[in-house]
Amino acid sequence: MGITALVLGIIGIVLGLAVFLFWLSWLPALLAVIFGIIGLSYVRKGTANNRGMALGGVIMGGIGLLLSVGGGVISVLVVKGANDSAEDNVLQVEASAEAEDREAVEKAEREAEAAAAARRLSFGEPFLFENGLKVTVEKPKPFEPDEFANGHAKGNKAIEVTITVVNTGKKPAPIESMPYVFDAAGADTDLVIDGSGRQKILHDSIPPGKQAIGRYAFSLPPTAANRAEVEFTPVLMDLNMPDARWSGSL
Repeated sequence: MGITALVLGIIGIVLGLAVFLFWLSWLPALLAVIFGIIGLSYVRKGTANNRGMALGGVIMGGIGLLLSVGGGVISVLVVKGANDSAEDNVLQVEASAEAEDREAVEKAEREAEAAAAARRLSFGEPFLFENGLKVTVEKPKPFEPDEFANGHAKGNKAIEVTITVVNTGKKPAPIESMPYVFDAAGADTDLVIDGSGRQKILHDSIPPGKQAIGRYAFSLPPTAANRAEVEFTPVLMDLNMPDARWSGSL
């Protein structure tokens, strides 16, 4: 029993010193303690004389158990530290991705706001569309409809909107649109049509380096006739072509 306890104690210590084999060291260490205690009992009864071996087996078995517990604790701490580190890395990656996404969204919003602001102009300022058409809406002038005019109510204020379009590109550019005019209250106004022949509708296409001028008349209510806003895009059905707006006092 003493020899067995001593051998098992040595095996338990060796396995316990190899930290990642702690799960193997506890069994021989525990058996070393048990056999060592049995061996000491035989010594007390006088049936054995190897007290030193039995006692050494108990001591070494106890050390092996401590090493097994220590190895388990160390392994738990190592695994926990690795998990915490992995979680921290995941959180950092997620936070970095969220920050990049947020920055990208904010950048896109800033660019959209800047693009929208660039399309808000005062009367007389030119705006260059992506297809090469440079559009200028002049400050509206008073317009006197004839007696056969349609779209103009008595007491309203009629204005003439002049739109100049220059093709700065290298190929013909189509124009398929009509301007929209809003009064000072933001309400859509009525297009005035009469028989004077003064109105001129922009249509067809403009050759490179050429210009076209369109003239339109609109009727504003007297309560909101102090300011107007003109919205225009060369090709109304092209959803990829944003509109531009000119505004100012009348």
